[in-house]
Amino acid sequence: MFNSHDLFMKRFSTHLKDMSRYLKYIFNGHIAFAMLFFIAALAYYYQQWLTMLPENFPTAWIMGIVLGLVVSYSPVRTLLKEPDLVFLIPAEHKMGAYFRNALIYSFVIQLYLVAIIVAAFGPLYFASYPERPGNTYLLTIAVVLIFKLWNLIANWWILRIREKNIRMIDQLARVFLNIAVFYFIIRGEMLLAGITTILFVVIFLYDLSLSRKQAGLAWELLLEKDQHRMQSFYRFANLFTDVPHLKNRIKPRHWLVSLVEKRIPFERKYTYDYLLRITFLRGGDYLSMYIRLIVLGGLFIYFIPNVWVKILFAILFVYMSLFQMMTLYQHHRTIMWLDLYPVEDENRKKALLKWLVQLAIVQTILYAAVFLVTEAYLGFIITLLGGMLFTYLFTNGYVKQKLA
Repeated sequence: MFNSHDLFMKRFSTHLKDMSRYLKYIFNGHIAFAMLFFIAALAYYYQQWLTMLPENFPTAWIMGIVLGLVVSYSPVRTLLKEPDLVFLIPAEHKMGAYFRNALIYSFVIQLYLVAIIVAAFGPLYFASYPERPGNTYLLTIAVVLIFKLWNLIANWWILRIREKNIRMIDQLARVFLNIAVFYFIIRGEMLLAGITTILFVVIFLYDLSLSRKQAGLAWELLLEKDQHRMQSFYRFANLFTDVPHLKNRIKPRHWLVSLVEKRIPFERKYTYDYLLRITFLRGGDYLSMYIRLIVLGGLFIYFIPNVWVKILFAILFVYMSLFQMMTLYQHHRTIMWLDLYPVEDENRKKALLKWLVQLAIVQTILYAAVFLVTEAYLGFIITLLGGMLFTYLFTNGYVKQKLA
């Protein structure tokens, strides 16, 4: 006798084991230390900034936009697999318990993001509206949870629609209404918030009517969405450990590749120099991760007032980039052709160390330039010298030891 509830629980158990295995490597000692430093520094400067909050600060707009986006992003995790397209479609009428459990799991797993956002916005809300009683923010949190659930259900209904344009228009309409609802709630304009909520309910019921007109579930779309989210997680986890489930994506980026090719001599000893640089530019998320870290670190350096904390953040972000780019060494571990290269493995290690040093120097120079923009000349000198010294010690110490 087919039991869809038992099927989901088996899938859920396997999924939790898979996620916990990779999360253990992601939140290792290095990342835990970096996160602790980030949270402590952010909490300190956030509290300092709130004491100088200007009266005309757009709290309602910021909270409305962020909360609206948070409740709008409500993906449904179905845990479906490719063979389900063959074996489960005939049993679709018996899958009610399975998808009910999937919706419950999707809602619960997304509450962590809601908790972080509402906790972060709490001090800003009370600093901007000190005259309001404390229970008004509790009411806002309750509305956030309700809209989060409504958006999740609406997303599930609209996933029955195979036309991409209809899904996109529906998503955009709900995003704008979500933002408007929370903007009016934060402003205290409850009448306008109620009218906007009614408009949202109209779209919510329209999604229900659309879904009921469909002959069945769009199984291919459900599988595609779920696999895309898992592959995103695997690509991130691959920066910390080997992920056999990962399907590497290759991006052309011809103009970047041509810039690198011109600077690498066409000689045997530079084989791995070429391979690692092209892999960094085209394979996985190395380039995007590197750019994101540079931008995020630059923002911290620019906005944090204390010059010594700026310097610490600069060194910390250089360290994070070096640590994550180390995985380039194992990127081609499953390709047998590398074992056939007539090149010594020592060249591979030297090529990685050279590339890591070059990436870290570029990042250090960019961070030092931010100090120049903010006219922190002492920070410019210390960051430039300290970043290069740290790069030398880290690559010739920790990285070399890991590659040995």
